[in-house]
Amino acid sequence: MQFDDDAQLDPSQVEDVRASGPQPGRGGMPGGCSLPIGGRGGCGGCLLLILAVAALFLFGIVPSPFSGQGPQERGPQEGGQQPPAPTTAAPTGNLAARCRTGADAEQSEDCRIVGTVNSIQTYWRQAFQERGKTYTPAKTVLFSNAVNTGCGTADAAVGPFYCPADRKVYLDLSFFNTLQRNFGAEGGPFAQAYVVAHEYGHHVQNLLGTMNRVGPNSRPGAESPSVRLELQADCYAGVWAHNAVKTGFYREPFSQADIDQALSAASAVGDDSIQRRTQGRVTPDAFTHGTSQQREKWFTVGYDSGDPKRCDTFSGGI
Repeated sequence: MQFDDDAQLDPSQVEDVRASGPQPGRGGMPGGCSLPIGGRGGCGGCLLLILAVAALFLFGIVPSPFSGQGPQERGPQEGGQQPPAPTTAAPTGNLAARCRTGADAEQSEDCRIVGTVNSIQTYWRQAFQERGKTYTPAKTVLFSNAVNTGCGTADAAVGPFYCPADRKVYLDLSFFNTLQRNFGAEGGPFAQAYVVAHEYGHHVQNLLGTMNRVGPNSRPGAESPSVRLELQADCYAGVWAHNAVKTGFYREPFSQADIDQALSAASAVGDDSIQRRTQGRVTPDAFTHGTSQQREKWFTVGYDSGDPKRCDTFSGGI
């Protein structure tokens, strides 16, 4: 995965709110657990609970409001500790100064995220244009610990997510370490790119109205609309990967080693894989994102075809 050194980055597509400092507010995990999924904090015994809760959201869409309940106020945690406070928007001047070209993306994780977002949105703008539609860009928000969103207050334990209410992707970069350490993924730059591309797949679904197929009363399950929506986002991520070099941000097509990183990440966060890690058994009736095999399959369908039309996960079996 090599960026074109001369590619011009647009850091305005990414908001960095990590340096905002503590802000008034409450957040955190249910049951009085403050430890983010990245492993920071003083509640190590809650890790399995966090992984189980995160399994509901990983690489996902957070409805507006969260879980149909809206932003939640939670009391002090056990031991008198407050959960991490959400961050609020801050200027992106630092990214603007550091992330100017593809060469910067080769040297910095932050700039790599900027370049990835730029490439993904360039592709979807072109794809929408070819079909006589207009693509509306969505910003990615980099945060630490917790963040206020149009869908409510979220902490890092939910993993990367897309909020349809404010049309933004939210990402705590510590998640990528957790993906390797706690979920067994291979990791690497293209694993990160896959995650970001999956979230923008949800943005595409929002713009096209596909999200309406998952109603507020939809139930989880192996063939549920939620699973079909998530697998389509995986397919859209593969479609972008197939076309990424055409966006002008990468020097050459992705290697098989790059694609293997994406497949490893997809497999690590399959519903069956996470359930085995968190509860020791697989419960298909609780699936929300699809199995490891399904996630790999649909990313591959998108990557091999490069055609969004091939990503119809709502017809027939999955």
